[in-house]
Parts: sequence; C-alpha cells; structure tokens
Amino acid sequence: MTIAKCSGIKAAFPLRSSLLFSVVWVACAGVPLGCSNSEASVTNNAGGASAIDGRGGAGASNSGGSAANGSSGALAIGGSAGSAGAAGAGGQAASIGGGGALATGGASASGGEPSAAGTGGGGMAGMTQNVGGALGTGGASLTAPCDIYAAGTTPCVAAHSTVRALFGSYSGNLYQVRRASDKTTKDIAVLGPGGYANAATQDTFCAGTSCSISIIYDQSSQANHLTVTPPGGWLANGGSEANASAAKITIGGHTAYGVYTTGSFDEAVGGVGYRNNKTKAIATLDQPEGMYMVASGKHYNQWCCFDYGNAETNNKDNGPGTMETLYFGSSTQWGRGSGSGPWVMADLEDGVYAGGSFAAPASNTSLTATFVTAMLGGKPGSFRLKGGDAQSGVLKTMYDGKRPAGYDPMKKEGAIILGVGGDNSHTGEGTFFEGCITSGYPTDASDSAVQANIVAAGYGH
Repeated sequence: MTIAKCSGIKAAFPLRSSLLFSVVWVACAGVPLGCSNSEASVTNNAGGASAIDGRGGAGASNSGGSAANGSSGALAIGGSAGSAGAAGAGGQAASIGGGGALATGGASASGGEPSAAGTGGGGMAGMTQNVGGALGTGGASLTAPCDIYAAGTTPCVAAHSTVRALFGSYSGNLYQVRRASDKTTKDIAVLGPGGYANAATQDTFCAGTSCSISIIYDQSSQANHLTVTPPGGWLANGGSEANASAAKITIGGHTAYGVYTTGSFDEAVGGVGYRNNKTKAIATLDQPEGMYMVASGKHYNQWCCFDYGNAETNNKDNGPGTMETLYFGSSTQWGRGSGSGPWVMADLEDGVYAGGSFAAPASNTSLTATFVTAMLGGKPGSFRLKGGDAQSGVLKTMYDGKRPAGYDPMKKEGAIILGVGGDNSHTGEGTFFEGCITSGYPTDASDSAVQANIVAAGYGH
C-alpha cells in the first residue's frame, strides 16, 4: 500500500490473522491515524466535531407523522391491518387488528405532526402494528425491530443501541456513561416505553467535563451487555471506552449519541472496543443466526476490523469459522466488493468476505449513505449479506450463497464484539447506533420490515 505526502514511520500492526505485518504508515499533523481522506482514505469522516453527518447535530422534527389508520400500508405482524381510532394528543400510534398472515411492503406513515395516539382498533389477537407510526414526545413507533423478529419466530437474543429502544415495550436503560472528572457513572434510559434515548441526562451529567460509554445494555432478556474489551489477542492492555459525545446526531427530532470507535496501529494505545465473552443464547457452532446494525456511512476506514456480531470467547484467532460478524468499511486485505467501497461484508475469521470467495461479487456494491443499514444471516452451508440507506428506501441483497471454502461447517463460539475483530484487532474505525443478534435465520420479510422501521425512526431528522 502506498501513502503519499506523509513522513514514514515504521510500525507493526494486526491484520486480523495470526501474522504480523510491518508497513510504512503515516503521520500527518493533527490526524491521529494517518493522512486526511484525500491522501490516505484512513478515516473517511465527513462530519464535524459534533455531528456524524456534518450537520452540527441539528435536525428537523415532525418527521414521523401520525398513523391513525393501519390500513395505509403499515406492516401487519401476525394479522391484517385494522383501523385505529382518531389521533389523540401525544404519545404513540398503534393500529391493532385481527389475525392473519404477515404482510409487508406497505409505506410507512409520513408527514404531519409528531404526536398522535390512536384509540386502537379491534382484535388484540393478531397484534397488527404500524411500522412507521407517529413520533410522539419521547416515543418511537410502537413496533420495534425486535418485535418484528419475534413475530417471525427469530427472536432477538441481544439488542444494543445508544439511541432508541429496540423493543416497543422497552422502558429501561440503553447505556451507561462514566464521568472523567470523578469516575462516577450514570445510566441513560429511554424517554418512554419504545422511545428514544434521554440524551439530556448525559448532557447534564457530563457538563463541564467529558464522559465515556462504559456499558451498552442488552435490551433482550438475555442480559448480554457489552463492556470494554478485556485484555487479550492484539489488545494486551484491553480496549478503550468510546467518547460519549463524539457521535452526536438527531433521530426522530431528538438528540442522541452513537458509539464512536477509533483504532490505532500502536499496541500501547489500542483502540475503542466492546465485548462480552460470557453470553447467553447466542448461536454456537453451525447454528443459524441473523444480525443487523445501523452505522455511520461517513466514518470508516480500510483497516480491520469495525465488527459487530458473534466472535471467539477467548479474544484469540481460533481459526476459520470461529466467528460470524458484520463488517462495514473499505478493507481489501482479504475480500472486497465491487467499486471503491465501503461495503457490507462478513468477518468469518482469517478472512473478511463480500461473497463466497475473496473475488469481488458484482452484486456487493459500494454503500454510500450518511447512515447505513447492514445485515448478515448465517445458516448451515450458506450466508447472506444485505445493505441499505438507513434514511430511505429498501434493502439490497449484496450476496446470498455458499460459504467460502473451509468455512462449512461453521465453528462459532458465541461471544459478542463491537468495534474490534475476534482476536481484538484494533485498527478499524466506525460509528455504531443500533443492532441486534437473533436466534434463527430471519426471513426476508422480517428483514424488510426492520429496514422500514429503521427508516421510520428518523435518522438525521
């Protein structure tokens, strides 16, 4: 690899395998990981200090609209859409109908005021709910991603987000921050059941000092919480906690903060990463699973590995197939997609794949958006990658086919990582907002409905 216009510094860094490569990397003034985007494409961060998308954290409200009638294209989960009551004052919108089959493909509600509460239709048995829904004060659409996956019989066994609830009924804590001045901690909860993060709690607690994210809570019943990566593998001293205010965004008219990860080629410095090596209910060996994440499409690099998903339980490279995680970035160290990236790929250990081999599949195209949805599904003999714009549109299947040679059957171990590789490789970068891992291989209908829900949540608005 050739880097121009920077002083050469000899450094050793991990490349997600058991080998140690020695390269000449870069040191430019004021840029901790190398050159600017135009010189080295190291960070590709288009935003300013306070906003991932460069918009300064501001955003338009009233993006949700009221959804008084579930028949206007709302998702039917286990039933056909029923008619809700008239819009009320404040809260959340829901349409509850009778029984029936899963319906997809309708448009979510948009426009109008961000507070509406229907009085409810008839028939609780079908539990039909609106994917778009109204964005009430502190509320999100009543149906959340993990409700959709549960209705498709692939329940979430891990659900992480610092910006919103991933279950419609969730009313607990999303994450915890640690104050630099006195090392005390504070939990950050949702504004209401199924709602957005109460970012004002963080702002007040961290005023006059800085804070880091110390815990990302699992919203599922499995308690698969994420804390800073422990020592092991490429991180002899363990990982670092993310700056709690570095990824400020708006979502659904509310301020929220993502998990801004940074990497380093210096073993002593390490990188930002989170991990849980003692999980419950996460897939092991060749068991089927699915996962998704919403990440910044502007903060990434070409190194390894900004991952989220299933990994080794000992922080080491245990060989091909011992992990199955999403990767987002422009790495070409192993496989790659078509175009110049970034791409949605799968880190399967000893290889990051855009398809069934290191060759670039034409279907796995570059995903360029301010916020991106990335999805991975794995089952015996095959895996599937999907991607899309988290602000609009539908998902695209980037790859759906056989596993690479040497990865069938899989040997998954069931740990969960965020921001680092399975062996704690720490040179990748990215920003995480939400994601989940399911038990079982989700249907296309469930994935599509989750994407519609993500769009309706209002990232950047």
